[in-house]
Amino acid sequence: MNATTQPRRLGAALEAVRHRGSKALVPYVMLGDPDLQTSLAVARAMAAAGADALELGLPFSDPLADGPVIQAAGQRALRGGFRVADALTALRDLRGSLSCPLALMTYVNPVLQHGYGAFVADAAAAGADGLIVPDLPLEESGSLGDACRAVGMDLVLFVAPTSTDPRIAAVARAASGFIYCVSVAGVTGARSDTLDRVPATVGRVRAHTDLPLLVGFGINSFEKAARAAAVADGVIVASWIVQAVADLGAQVAPEERAALAGRMVGAIRAGLDGR
Repeated sequence: MNATTQPRRLGAALEAVRHRGSKALVPYVMLGDPDLQTSLAVARAMAAAGADALELGLPFSDPLADGPVIQAAGQRALRGGFRVADALTALRDLRGSLSCPLALMTYVNPVLQHGYGAFVADAAAAGADGLIVPDLPLEESGSLGDACRAVGMDLVLFVAPTSTDPRIAAVARAASGFIYCVSVAGVTGARSDTLDRVPATVGRVRAHTDLPLLVGFGINSFEKAARAAAVADGVIVASWIVQAVADLGAQVAPEERAALAGRMVGAIRAGLDGR
């Protein structure tokens, strides 16, 4: 079982969801897409609609784990001049107005450029509760994990349907907060793939840890969200919402974008709760 004995804010919140017999819903928002204030409005609307935590994307020019929808969102943010310092500003703003945990999703390069210790310390001070770095190899996660533990942040790690049992066991020992169970071998994004491999993946991971297990990648319908949540502790929904909001068009006011995101999260929440 995972050696983490003192739950941090992110892990504790997801454990509380599980304890009350519910399923966790963690929607994603790309910070700065298409500008800072709009992304903040979307994040607040998601939280108000029933998100148990938020995954906040830090725009990056080479997002290896992301499909075209999230890539396009990141490019819109970068074209608008969004940088790491703006992500810290966003975290401070959201932490001051929201009670749900905030997990910052980024890639290794921005963290290295900032410095592991400095990046984690700055993110924690701004209000981040967890860090998600999909291109961080497990074998090289020790230093970043130590930096996160030093400031009370969770470092979320990934498993995939192709992960071996020894690999899953190693991830379970190193992870905290929750384990991100990728539904398919591929990048993020809406797709026609079924979730047939998810039950087996979740079952294999559960044999090694009591941490909450959340399924992400390819959750692009209410039916898929419900199916994934039925065998796991919750779901992460990203491209589906990001695309729907982007489809409104550049001329749409931030309030309308936020309202749509909120409605989608509210509907997913209702489905997970059986309402």
